[in-house]
Amino acid sequence: MNTKWKTLGIGILGGMIPMGMYLFFAQSYNSKLSDEVIDGNKNFYARSASMYSAPSMPDNFVDASENTINSVVHVTTKVVKTTMQTDPFFEFFYGPGSGNREFKQYGSGSGSGVIVSSEGYIVTNNHVIDNASEIEVILNDNSKYTATVVGADPSTDIAILKINASGLKAIPIGNSDDIKIGEWVLAVGNPFNLTSTVTAGIVSAKARNINLLADRSRQNVVPIESFIQTDAAVNPGNSGGALVNTRGELVGINTAIASQTGSYSGYSFAVPVNLVNKVMRDLIDYGVVQRGFLGVQIQDINQEIKEKHELPSLKGVFVQKVNEDGSADKAGIKENSVILKVGSKEVNSVAALQEEIGKRRPGDKVNLTIRTKKGIEEIVEVILRNSEGETKLVSKNEVTKNSALGATFINLTDKEKKELNVSYGVKIKTLSTGKLKGLGLEEGMIITKINNEPVENVEQLTSKLSTGNKGVLLEVMTKSGKKDYIGFGL
Repeated sequence: MNTKWKTLGIGILGGMIPMGMYLFFAQSYNSKLSDEVIDGNKNFYARSASMYSAPSMPDNFVDASENTINSVVHVTTKVVKTTMQTDPFFEFFYGPGSGNREFKQYGSGSGSGVIVSSEGYIVTNNHVIDNASEIEVILNDNSKYTATVVGADPSTDIAILKINASGLKAIPIGNSDDIKIGEWVLAVGNPFNLTSTVTAGIVSAKARNINLLADRSRQNVVPIESFIQTDAAVNPGNSGGALVNTRGELVGINTAIASQTGSYSGYSFAVPVNLVNKVMRDLIDYGVVQRGFLGVQIQDINQEIKEKHELPSLKGVFVQKVNEDGSADKAGIKENSVILKVGSKEVNSVAALQEEIGKRRPGDKVNLTIRTKKGIEEIVEVILRNSEGETKLVSKNEVTKNSALGATFINLTDKEKKELNVSYGVKIKTLSTGKLKGLGLEEGMIITKINNEPVENVEQLTSKLSTGNKGVLLEVMTKSGKKDYIGFGL
């Protein structure tokens, strides 16, 4: 009998070992870097359990301030804009590229940032570090670090920095969906080059679209604006700083002010943290934002649209056009429909709908409650797709292959080669903060040669730009077809 039990026990143990190994490696394989490094919430809730209650006017903001001021940093930038002029005399005698003369303009900027990882990851605004050639981060204890850009997203005005430090005080991340209009919030930042400064106010509105990012953005960037509006005093140096609730949890990243003078005059705006959280995790895990699109042109419902299309109410978002072969088209959504809910959440503005879709990735399934043109309400399952119409996520390896020095590149099509009368070259698809943008290159430019060697494909170019440690000479072609040369050091 004992032998039977021993055999059974050994059998069970033998089965558990491979099962355990499988679960361990499966978990390791599926784990994301962002899950490991974004650690502000660890131990926070146990520490602050006594603080949890319905939002109300607290006796003071001491606890919330103490939980956040050491997680907010000052960000300073140096901007060097390089323009190139060609001396044809030198070109004639000494060959292509020899006549280039660099002219540099120097500038600086500053803002705030929020530590989201004890390992040195910091979230800030894209506009704070855009075009920066050098970035320095100053902690609340005045220690200084040089920062590198992990990634940036002009569509939401969010960027992620990394400093070489550990044991930092990471801010706990809250839930921006839970905040209510009239709730008290604190704005924590470093305006005017001061150490962390705290101001208080209330949430004045949610899902605000003020067309700020549309003015700043490039043509190929789709801005996502769904700001939290507050009356907490925020000034230009607060950009990238924290908006926190009375428990000291991050609920937004302060981004803009409503002002004719450039200084605070009543209202400020923050990117909701639920959207920030998705963007920063994408940038940390993939190096690029994995953005899903509905594939529709939409607009807010006003009285004119309501009457024209005989809608029963002003609720929802009106679908003006459905893009062919987009996510909505494939799900059967038609023009003149009204989107009422994303999942269980009502959406009554373009901003609110963009925010909800912006939290999701290509391949995600989302249930939309719509009212058809005939007035019938139904739930439609939509599979989101990226701008290329694909449902798969872009891997970090793919991003690395196609990008370098803040630019992403694409191969020229046969049609483009014929139109430009070239047999080789790659095109700059996008430009963000990095050396190439600082040198004055623009989206749409063609890079035909690197160090006088023809550029046949994207991987050839990015490999040389990413691994080189000496001077580089690029032969480029502008959108108008003019050829130029740009030299720089790596």
